Amino acid sequence: MQPIYSTEFLEMEHNPRDPNPWQALFLDRSIPINDEAKAAFLKDTNSWSRQFLLPLVRPLARLAIVGIQVLKVIIPNKFTSSRLLHQFLFWGLKTFVSPTANYLILRHFHLGSEILEFIAKNVEGATVPLHPLKPKNLTAVKDDLFLQHDLNLFNFVIRLNKELREKNLSIKPPAYLDVSFITDGALDIDEMPARWTNFLDLQSAIEIFTPVYQLFLTDSDFWRATNSLQLDETIGIYAATILQSPYQMFVVNNKHPLVPMITLSAAYRLMLHGLATETLHAILVQKKKEAAAKASEEILSSR
Repeated sequence: MQPIYSTEFLEMEHNPRDPNPWQALFLDRSIPINDEAKAAFLKDTNSWSRQFLLPLVRPLARLAIVGIQVLKVIIPNKFTSSRLLHQFLFWGLKTFVSPTANYLILRHFHLGSEILEFIAKNVEGATVPLHPLKPKNLTAVKDDLFLQHDLNLFNFVIRLNKELREKNLSIKPPAYLDVSFITDGALDIDEMPARWTNFLDLQSAIEIFTPVYQLFLTDSDFWRATNSLQLDETIGIYAATILQSPYQMFVVNNKHPLVPMITLSAAYRLMLHGLATETLHAILVQKKKEAAAKASEEILSSR
């Protein structure tokens, strides 16, 4: 069941002499995004954990990344284990991360899978195999969820473009836009753990988990994971071409995949990646609503 976060901002009293900045951001509709996801994101951003803990965690986490990188040069792949990594991530998310942050994390996998499916189904003449990830609860993390998410993205780009080259095809607006599978409403996600220990905000959690991710993965896996963030621009261009609209490209900040950034900024860019995913999916939801409205009008006019 999808949690309700928007009520807090909708019912918040507005004091003109002391306006709430989070309410202003929530009410603003210049960027397309699901109301509950936006409210969850703002609630997480406004947490005491992000305000006081993140400034302490970030420099220590980035120092750890540098140290682990040196360690990997000396003893490459000595401690690598995707299984142990995801067991640790499951325990960390279940024990320390807030319900709001955990909800946003699982939601991201659902939305990312639907976006790839949208592109695959709307490139005429191409047939791209997919591996959708739609976790219902945190237990799904144990099945190499985060690593598979990165693999899905690169495998999708490679398979799609190999097929386009082999069949001499190109991405272009389809004759019929298929958005029938896009979820317009609540996602199938269980209620998240909400013990007193679940206090960590999303960005602090990402900063802490990034060096752990680096330690337990091979150097190749970690670099692929961090570089995958800059494929936001690639996926954005695919979608913009299909939709005949460059609008969503304005909210893509992870750009220029041919010029990858260093791993120290991976946690911040991951937040931007999540925002880009949310906005693109919101655009697809709007397209689905427009298609449904058009179909209803056609039915009424035919009577």
